[in-house]
Amino acid sequence: MRYWLLKSEPDVFGYPDLERAGREPWNGVRNYQARNFLREMAEGDLCLFYHSNAKPPGVAGVARVVRAAHTDNLQFEASSLYFDPKSTPEAPRWSMVEVAPVQALPRVVTLDELRALPEWAGSLLTGKGSRLSVLPVTAEQWHSVLLTSGLAPEGAEYLLLTAGL
Repeated sequence: MRYWLLKSEPDVFGYPDLERAGREPWNGVRNYQARNFLREMAEGDLCLFYHSNAKPPGVAGVARVVRAAHTDNLQFEASSLYFDPKSTPEAPRWSMVEVAPVQALPRVVTLDELRALPEWAGSLLTGKGSRLSVLPVTAEQWHSVLLTSGLAPEGAEYLLLTAGL
């Protein structure tokens, strides 16, 4: 099992929206490096759900990959903002995964808090100019977010979120 961070703007699609939906495609990613990370995801991997462009930005919840990478349907829809006229069904350029909510964190762990955690030094998220919407997270970074959010390390919720369900 691996850990990931997925960014979304909460006014477009936030963690509460994922909870209401129950399962959602993570589509519309149009950055090749982020796409490659999507392609590395496996069913059962866990994701930190990060609210970007929020006041304050930060990690709001945990999601689980429920379907591994497959063809992003939006690249073929001419009316979609994510349409790619150079992509074909025979040679699709873009991929997506499907995710489901696991648990909202007791509180949002802000970007400023992440920057202060030694586990996040030099990460793709906390560095200047980072725009990736999908990125890998180390086990140490994962645990630091759960603890900072207020989950007790001996608690059942913490154990569940570290054991991969």
